[in-house]
Amino acid sequence: MLYRDEAIVLRTHKLGEADRIVTLLTRQHGRVRAVAKGVRRTTSRFGSRLEPFTHVDLQLAEGRNLDTITQAETITPYAKGLGLDYDRYTAGTVMLETADRLVTEEREPSVQQFLLLVGGLRAMTAGEHGPSQVLDSYLLRSLAVAGYAPSFEHCARCGTVPNPGSGPHRWFNPSMGGVLCATCRVPGSANPSPDTVELLAALLSGDWAVVDAAHPRQLKEASSLVAAYLAWHLERALKSLAYVER
Repeated sequence: MLYRDEAIVLRTHKLGEADRIVTLLTRQHGRVRAVAKGVRRTTSRFGSRLEPFTHVDLQLAEGRNLDTITQAETITPYAKGLGLDYDRYTAGTVMLETADRLVTEEREPSVQQFLLLVGGLRAMTAGEHGPSQVLDSYLLRSLAVAGYAPSFEHCARCGTVPNPGSGPHRWFNPSMGGVLCATCRVPGSANPSPDTVELLAALLSGDWAVVDAAHPRQLKEASSLVAAYLAWHLERALKSLAYVER
């Protein structure tokens, strides 16, 4: 049975002498692993269309274990723009790995994660915001879509809101799900500045006016907290995150 879908290529693996296994995040079918036959030959019709970062329109044939790609048309070659900038390329690689790790069930629709990844890659290639900030915003939003939304306003443990004029809660703990009030704080909690907490909330909500006006110190502190939150919920750090200049 044949079906069509659009997808972002997450990663590829060699198979045999000329084939590749391509891992895709599709719009309607979620995470799909498919074989691209003969794609490594120089005569292949769609070899370059099935590289990581590429937004493609595909026709696939269903298989018992792996589907087979029969047609591929490029929609947007994001790799072309990202490949010219090391910071944006490495940040984009983290986005692909995150999507691959968060969407675990194959062939289960995950439209929100797909649209979020497409929007994140578009923002990364546009260059209107810093690559680390686009990445942090994407990571927080993708975790929220996966059911791990962090709390930056209410105490993640008791749900209390800070008193007016007192600023946000001052303690942050990934294992507790976000910020904590002074009563609920647990050992090992970080103590970010109030500006950093507000920046994290802006990254999650997409308030780019606040993000772009943030001080580099707050941007660096926010990135470290986002990485810690991501590592906790994925149960281990991403390999690609080590190459990001943050």
